Amino acid sequence: MVWTIEEAQQKLNELINAASLEPQMIYNQEQPIAAIVEAQLFQEFLNWRNLQKKSSIADAFAQLREICSEENYTLEIPERQDRSNPFIDD
Repeated sequence: MVWTIEEAQQKLNELINAASLEPQMIYNQEQPIAAIVEAQLFQEFLNWRNLQKKSSIADAFAQLREICSEENYTLEIPERQDRSNPFIDD
């Protein structure tokens, strides 16, 4: 069912009861502004959205930094050494 803001305010109990059957749309000046859905459907949406979230390389580095700090790990970097360069004339 479609509700206006005024109808939704006046008939809140009916709106909530109707949401258990199907999502209820609330409009303001013919523009949708809200949807009322049952809690279980909303929870399923949140679970789906969390599964769809893709982690970035920044997330991976943040997780790696956290693991390193928890384990008090430090990266050992060897000293820099010059290598021979075959493109340079001796």
